[in-house]
Parts: sequence; structure tokens; C-alpha cells
Amino acid sequence: MLSFGKKKIFALDIGSYSIKLIELNSSKKGYQLANMASVPLPPEAIVDGALMDTGAIVDAIRNLISSAGVKGGDVAVSVSGHSVIIKKISLPAMTENELADSIQWEAEQYIPFDIADVNLDFQILGPNAVDQTQIDVLLVAAKKEIIDDYTAVIAEAGLNAVVIDIDAFAAQNMVEINYPAEEGEVVATVNVGAELSNINIVKDGVSLFTRDVANGGNQFTEEIQKRFGVSYENADAAKLGGEVEGVDADEVKEVLQEVSGLLSSEIARTIDFFMATNPEDSVRKAYICGGGAKTEGLDKSLADKLGVPVEVVNPFSAISYNEKNFDPEYLDDVAPSFGVAVGLAIRREGD
Repeated sequence: MLSFGKKKIFALDIGSYSIKLIELNSSKKGYQLANMASVPLPPEAIVDGALMDTGAIVDAIRNLISSAGVKGGDVAVSVSGHSVIIKKISLPAMTENELADSIQWEAEQYIPFDIADVNLDFQILGPNAVDQTQIDVLLVAAKKEIIDDYTAVIAEAGLNAVVIDIDAFAAQNMVEINYPAEEGEVVATVNVGAELSNINIVKDGVSLFTRDVANGGNQFTEEIQKRFGVSYENADAAKLGGEVEGVDADEVKEVLQEVSGLLSSEIARTIDFFMATNPEDSVRKAYICGGGAKTEGLDKSLADKLGVPVEVVNPFSAISYNEKNFDPEYLDDVAPSFGVAVGLAIRREGD
């Protein structure tokens, strides 16, 4: 949302578990995968969106750029967490220029931060459905501190951040090119990250409601760690299906199912809250992406709680690629974790 001319850029999804890179070529025929890579981050290098170990993050970005063969350039990144506020508000009807002039004052009423400490962006959604003298506006605020931190590490790695988006909106962009919705259909996109899950409810390309919940893939690792008394690294390996001494694979499945139930309940509560306050906009389907999306039982548990179909997305389903350069089995395996990165790669500077 926060754009800083339209030329090609590549995406960096800087998550708390890993950093992912995607580069797409676009033509009249659609998108083609040009480059992809990922590199892990040390535990707690990023906590709740805050960059705690900038040296490790810069090193990881440099290693990623080197392994991908990228020479540097302009990038799109995204942020989420408690430093980001997204609100749909209604204001007296005015032009975009008039709103740009008054947005600081209007935002002060809705943003729980000092307005001088945030970067603001907005999008006019259209006339209010109930009162035609009003317009609906999507207001986005991100603390300048977190924006400055992200742009600084990117600059130190030799790159230039030209687009700063929001994780939930990037995931929305990805779903829209791969899974076009019918007109008027309300869908939920859930990005299950390591620490946070971003929930975005969308209708006709417009975000109706967003919320971040402080639960994600790390919950699964931490529960395995506690249950079996193993290191975080071994617990993470067991979560991903690896053999770990002293850890029973069947018991790991039970843990994953238990935590899937807890996480899906939290996600379902958020979506149920939206539907209770917006009965005319019932969610008809949910799409899940992110590193935690393929965790055993999560999609089924969420479908049971919501009573609607839930699909683990493949962000590359509508993107062509050369099988000589990209292994289809590998893409299928890692696809959900690249959801935000693909959504960012669609962005162009100035759009």
C-alpha cells in the first residue's frame, strides 16, 4: 500500500522464519516465474515484525541475492504485526485530492499512535452503501520506526525498497490472480506465518476486514519442544516430518492436530466475528497460505469450524515456468510458503 513510474521489481518476503525471493516476468499471456530462492533466519531475528538482529538479516539478504544470482535493484517488501493498523472508515464524500489534504486530521481519530510517528496511506473504496453522502475509505498506517528499519536493512544489503505493502494485501493479490472469485463472492485469505496469522476478508477485490492473530507455525514447534523435551531445531525438524531421536512420529501427528485445532479456532473466531457484524457478507470460501498452511490437519480443522471449503493455495497455479529451471515437485512442496512473495512480485513501483 505504501508506494514510494512503473518498472520491474522483485519481491523480498522478510518473515520471522525465513526470507523468500520471487521475480516474475509479465506479458499479455500472464506471469512467468523468472527467479525464486529462500534462506532461513536465526530464531528471534525478527519478533512480531520488529527487526531484532539486523546484522543477521542483512547477511541473510546478501546470501539470498547471491544464491539467486540477482545483481541488486529495486524490491517490494511487506510488513505486519502490532505496528500496522488497517481500518475501514466512512467519511463525508470528497475527492481523492481533498482526502489527501485532510487524511492526517481524519486519521488521528482512528489510529492509536501519535500521527507524527506513522506513515499513512489510503484507498477510496466507493460510496457508502447506506449513506450516499459518505464514502468508504481503507486507511493503512504503519509506524515510521518499522518502515525505517526495513528500508535500512534492505539498503545495507545493497537494494532499494520502492514498494512497502502489507502481508495481508500481498496474500490477497496472490489469491486473486490464481483463484478468481465470482462477482459478489466473499472469501477469506489466511496467511499462516511463523509468529502471526494474517486474516483478510475480501469481496470484489476490496478488503472488508483484516486482523492479525498472534499465533502461527512456531506454536507447533514450541509444543513439540515442550512435549518431548528436545531443542527448538530438533522440534522444528520433527514438525516437518524428519526423524529425531526420542521423538515418536505418531505422537508428533497428535501434537500437530491438537495445535491445528487451537489455531483454527482462533482464525474461525475472527471470521465468525466479521460475519456476525456483517450478516450480508457471509464468507463462502477460505484460502490458506504461509509456511504453516500445510501443517497436517489445519485445513480440515478450519473447514470444520467455519462450515465452508478451505483450500491450501498454490501461488504458482496460474504462473508458467520452465521445468528445466524449476523442479515441479519442489514448487508443489514449498508453494504455500511463497504466497506473500508472489503477491509482492506482482507489484510495480508507483501502482
